[in-house]
This record gives sequence, C-alpha cells and structure tokens, in this order.
Amino acid sequence: MNQQPGMTQESVRPRPWPGLAAIMVIAAALIAMPVEQGAAEEVNGEESQNAPGEWDLSDLYALPENWQAEYEAISNEVAGLEDLKGTLGRDAGSMLAAFDRISGVKKAALRLAVYASLKFDENRGDGPNGERKDLGEALLVRLDSATSWLAPEILAIGPQQVQVFEANEPKLAQIHGFALDNILRGKPHTLGDEAEAVLAGAGDVLRQPVNVRDILADAELPFKTVKLSDGTEVTLDQANYSKYRQVANRDDRKLVFDTFWGAWAGFQKTLGAELAAEITGNVYQARIRRFPNALAAALFTDNMPESVYRQLVAQVNAALPSFHRYLRLRRQLLGITDELHYYDIYPSMFASDRKYPLAESRRITLEALKPLGREYRDLLAGGLESSWMHAYPQDGKASGAYMNGSAYDVHPYLLLNHNDDFSSLSTFAHEWGHAVHTLLTTKNQPFEKSDYSTFTAETGSIMNEMLLQDYLIRTAKSREDRLFFIGGALEDMRATFFRQTMFAEFQLQVHEVLERGEALSGDRLTQMYCDLLKHYHGHDQGVMTVDEPYCVEWAFIPHFYYGFYVYQYATSMVGAAYFTDQIVNGGKKERENFLNLLRAGGSDYPYELYRKAGLDMTQPEPYQALVRRFDRLMDELEKLVDQ
Repeated sequence: MNQQPGMTQESVRPRPWPGLAAIMVIAAALIAMPVEQGAAEEVNGEESQNAPGEWDLSDLYALPENWQAEYEAISNEVAGLEDLKGTLGRDAGSMLAAFDRISGVKKAALRLAVYASLKFDENRGDGPNGERKDLGEALLVRLDSATSWLAPEILAIGPQQVQVFEANEPKLAQIHGFALDNILRGKPHTLGDEAEAVLAGAGDVLRQPVNVRDILADAELPFKTVKLSDGTEVTLDQANYSKYRQVANRDDRKLVFDTFWGAWAGFQKTLGAELAAEITGNVYQARIRRFPNALAAALFTDNMPESVYRQLVAQVNAALPSFHRYLRLRRQLLGITDELHYYDIYPSMFASDRKYPLAESRRITLEALKPLGREYRDLLAGGLESSWMHAYPQDGKASGAYMNGSAYDVHPYLLLNHNDDFSSLSTFAHEWGHAVHTLLTTKNQPFEKSDYSTFTAETGSIMNEMLLQDYLIRTAKSREDRLFFIGGALEDMRATFFRQTMFAEFQLQVHEVLERGEALSGDRLTQMYCDLLKHYHGHDQGVMTVDEPYCVEWAFIPHFYYGFYVYQYATSMVGAAYFTDQIVNGGKKERENFLNLLRAGGSDYPYELYRKAGLDMTQPEPYQALVRRFDRLMDELEKLVDQ
C-alpha cells in the first residue's frame, strides 16, 4: 500500500470472543529497496554494536530444533486441556487451576507462533519456514477448539457462583476476573449448545463472500494496460494503481482513474452481490445472537458504546468545512486553475528528497518523544539498542511493517522495510510506539490482561507520529522542509480521520438498509457510496468534482468484509491528538494519564480505559481537538505559502 508522507494505515487483528486473544499489530508501508547494512549505529549518542538492523530470534528459541521440541510438548498439552472440562464448577481452586493451566498453554503456544511467523517473514520462499508457520497457526486453532467448552461452562455456572469463587480465591479475581466478566456478559447473546454448534459450523459458509471477492479482485479481474505521457506502459492492477494515481501529470492521473475504475465497473453487479452476501451474514448473526443490530454485535467484543461510533460520524460531518478548506488549499498548491477532481486527491503537494538513514531515524525519534518522559524514553532506547528489529528489505522478506508483541515473556519484535525516506521515519516512530506500549503493558500486567484492543493500540502509535511531526515542523531548517512536514501531517488526517470515517458511515448505512428489509445491489451500493463521496468532498459546493465512474471505489475496499473495525483508525487518531495536546500543554499529570492508558494493557474495556485517562469518546470534545489541530496546521501552511 502506497503511503503519502506521514500516512500510516494499520490493522490490528481483532480479538475473537471468547477464544484466543493475540496481539499482532500489522502496518502497511512502502516496499523499500535494499540499503547498505552492517555499520554500527549511533543510539542516544553512543555507538551500539547491537543494531545491525536484523533481529535475533534466539531470545525465543536458540535453534529451530528447540522450537520443534517445544511444539511437540505444547501440542500434547493442548490435547490434554479437554480433561478440564466439567471441573470448573467444583470449587474455587478447581476453577483457578483450570484457568492457570489454559493460560500457561496459550502463552507457550503464542511464543511458538511468534517465532514461526517471524522466521517465515524473514524469507517467505523458504519451505521449512512456511511449514513451521502453518504448524504454529494450526496449533492456535487446535487450542481454541480444545477450550471451546470453557465459556459455555462458565455461563452454566453463572455469575453468582463465580462471584463466590472469586471471594474464596482472590487470585482468581485478580488474574482472571476480567476474562470471567467478559464471558459472563455474553450470556444474553449465547445460544444453546446445539445452536452454537450449528452457528460455528456455518462459519465456513459465512466466510465465502470475502473468499470469492478476493479471487475475483486479485486473480481474475481483467486489468488494462495504458501508455502514459512519458511513454511508460503500465498494467493498472491494484499495486500500479496505488503507485500511478499520484503522478504529477494530471492527464496521466485521469487516465489511470478512468482505466482502473472502468475495470471494476464491469463487475459491479457481481461485486455487489458478494458484498451484499457479506452484510447479510453480519445481520443474520447479529439477529440470531439477539443483538439490536449488526453494529452492536460488532462492538460487543470491546464492550464499546454505539454512541462512540455515531459520535465519530456526527463530528466528522460537522468538521467537513475544515476538510473542504484543505481541499481548496490542495487545489491551489497543485496549481490547478480549473475544477479540482477526485483524481487530484493523491499527488503530494510538496516534495522532499531528504534522507533518513536508520541511525538518523533512531536519533530523531528519541528526540521527538522527549515529552513522554524518562520511563518511556528509557524503554525506547533500550529496545533500540537491542536486536529486536528486522529493518531492511531483502529477497523473500515480507513487505510492509508491523510489531509483534505476542511473546509475553520475551519482548516485542518489529519488522520494517526501511528505505531512508520520510515514510520510513514515520513508520519507524509508529511501530516503536506499539513496541513501547507492549513493554509498558507487560511490565504492569499479567499475561492474562496483556491483550490490548485496537481502540487503544493505535492511539499511542499515532501520537508518536504527531509528536514526530511537531518536532520536525519546529526544528525544520528551511521553509521547504516545513511545508513538506505540514503537508504530510494534513494528508495523514485527510486519509485517516476523514476517509476512514467515510468508510465507517458507508458500512453503517449499508447494514441499516438490510436491517430495514430493503435490497442491496451493485447499482445501489455505487449510488450510496457516490452520495457519501460527493458529500464528504464538497461536490455540490464546488470544492471537488467527483466523477460518477469513480463511485465504484467501494468494490476496491477490502475493509468492508471485516466488520466495523475501520472506525478505530479515526478514533485512535482522535485520541492521539487529544493526548498530544494534553501532554505538550500540560504537565506530569497529563503525561501520567496517557502512560497509565498504555500500562493498563487489556485490564479493562478500552472505552473505560480512555475514560480513566480523562477522555470520553462519546462526547464531542475529543473530536474537536483533532479538528483544531487540523485547522492550526492549515493556518501555519497558509502563512508559509503567503511568504
């Protein structure tokens, strides 16, 4: 996925309820070209021989043979977990022993899966690496299956008896109380044994719409080849669309849009049927589990109030005048003298050829994050001095960037593809935000409460990016650099706050259509998406012209097949802006509020963790804080442009 300066798009694997919970943060970043490796890096003013840019997996297992031996031992333990079935209601000690045993096996299985996944991503062409990864993933599936009886048994025991057990055995409440509460609150939405088995068996059927869509989109859609103004011939598949939609020549951009969206439009009816089938499945599952609607069902895992989702949509709609101001600035800065069109949304307003080698990215990130205090920077510096990061591209390596913090007793690992540009620097700060979040969580929470939600995960990382942006803008040596950094920050908010919320509003609308008993088709999906696209981009106000052939864009967005999670990109940015403002303009108390959010991990529901940190996401103020940041940066940009 191509990134604009300052733009990071991420997804965090949702936590299944009530099965295995694993923290796996995966970010999309540019595929980088190889760079020279091996030089000692300077960290915090000192030479470090421990930073060649390649992780050391021996902290997990010294050798693959050790992994294999542990895999066989844990496989046997997984198989034995069903022996615990029927023992939980005997007494408090039996329940505690069962939970402790299951937790220990989960922790070990995750460690196995982390090593296998990281080893595979070093070189995806290596056969043994792929086989090991498959074994690790299959082990987690078997673990979920071997403990599938756990939640029904707890529900059968009931909340009153569980409370008696927790009173009799304090450790049960202290370590496993949150997990027990999470299971018990699901009782109104849990069916009988036979119905649960039927619904579980329908899982493969309900996953088919996305499987069919992916085959069509990735393998069978007939993408056309075009010739650009410089003579370059390009087949406009998804990767090349992302690359060439931002070229400087405006006629080329229009050609790219016309050709690419024309290919999707030819399959609008089929793609519409697929997405309608996906949404039908979501609505069906919500109804059968006795939720008022599909949105409530989707938010149940995090115990998230619907008002958070709806407040986000309302506040972004209220902020559209600021977004339209940004689009007018974009038109001016791109030198467009007639109408701004939707195909003008991606080219950068400013360019920079400044390089950020890995050592420079380390130095800048440490400086930029000083407002977060000594503890945070010590954890960051310690990680940077360790071999936790695979930094450079190489043949066979996975593209993109992520932090994997699921090996609780070890430390986080980071995969990057650093190519010395600004995007690499921004991604570097972002992913290390996830890493320090994990370090603070494991330092303060037991394994059982370490699985933090997407809703909180992205806030800390995006705040790192905002602090980085502020630092670079403040210390820029030239007007051109300052313009570049401000432009990147604005584009980041355009792509995350406004665009992702538009996606969220579209998801809400299309689900509500089916919940009202109305029909969905490719034509109707295109019209609904077109109305939103025009509304958000000020089509009727003359801000940006949205040509209707481009309104089939909904078919290109795979996020719509994965529930309602995209709203969390926007809410996380809102939280990041709020905490950035609080920390920069406040004192120790404001910083501690934020750090306590990170330290809390998964010890409470994310909405409650935000409230404890002083942020109520059901209220307008947090969203307005981000809009104020957006407006403030535009004020500064306009002053620089006027100069």
